[in-house]
Amino acid sequence: MFKLIPRFGGMLCMLLFIQPAFSQSDTAAIGPLLTKNQKAFGRAVALVWKDGKIIFQRDAGVEFNGKVQAPIAAASQWLTAATVMSFVDEGKLKLDDPVGKYIPVFNSYMKSYLTIRQCLMHSTGFEREKGLANKLSFGRKYETLEAQVNALAAKEISTNAGEEYFFGNYGPAIAARVIEIVGKKPFERLVQERITRPCKMRATNFNNNDGKSPNPGFGAVSTANDYINFLVMLLNGGTFEGKKVLSAEAIKELQRAQLGNTPVKYNPEQLAGYDIAMGNYVQERDAAGNAQTICSPSLGGTWPYVDFCRKYAAIIFVEDAKGEVKRDVAVQFKAIIDAWLGNCK
Repeated sequence: MFKLIPRFGGMLCMLLFIQPAFSQSDTAAIGPLLTKNQKAFGRAVALVWKDGKIIFQRDAGVEFNGKVQAPIAAASQWLTAATVMSFVDEGKLKLDDPVGKYIPVFNSYMKSYLTIRQCLMHSTGFEREKGLANKLSFGRKYETLEAQVNALAAKEISTNAGEEYFFGNYGPAIAARVIEIVGKKPFERLVQERITRPCKMRATNFNNNDGKSPNPGFGAVSTANDYINFLVMLLNGGTFEGKKVLSAEAIKELQRAQLGNTPVKYNPEQLAGYDIAMGNYVQERDAAGNAQTICSPSLGGTWPYVDFCRKYAAIIFVEDAKGEVKRDVAVQFKAIIDAWLGNCK
């Protein structure tokens, strides 16, 4: 039986239904895990998808279920990176293109060396406040992403691009502005056309209700049902319900750890030890060192992941993005699901 960590206990609340494929013994460890942490998480939804269907679901009823929209904070970055990769698939840009090729103001401020890949890998040379509130409110003083990124171009850097990793908003915003220029449409619309609409993510968007600049790093809202569709697309090598969204090569590039020996100046403490990819993290590796499980946790507790070996996708989707990542609980949840599904071969 899986042993619980007393400090965290469990999470979520109210088991409303479980698919018949689960026996009582299969889920015996989930009860204590998914109830005691309600105070820390608030209301939340848990979904597991495998073999074409949802095989496990837990929600809080009508008030908060798989159809209810909520902020997803840093889990937004997976969507942003995927949208960028759709342009790479079409040959309209390359990850190692300098940003200045598309946004000349960066050349004017002696930042012509900064690449799109470095933006998605948070190695731009810019530093930023570490607090969640600052990340969620990023860009609110600007009317457009163009104005926001032009202001970033003038900002002082602490190191040269590629020399240091500093998790934050700046890189995703710059990459998003590049695809606005290439795609000749607002970032929000590009995400919709290239990722959310093909994946039937009808309640997912980067639109700000106040009409201000979007936040490509932390500003999306989604639902558990929507985000699981995105994960299924990744699991299926870039295909969702028979429609190609991204190439298999793009999926491999997204999940590839690319930081190498670059020093990490700042990363959320709960993600320490995970290899860093574009918009996500390598949570587990197989014996050969290949990415086996990838995840993109938000700083608010939402934890989406894909297990390529056991061939399933899952998400813990939290209503309130103002909390903190609950790594121990998410890891325990996965261990229980893994034990039910069987060993990875």
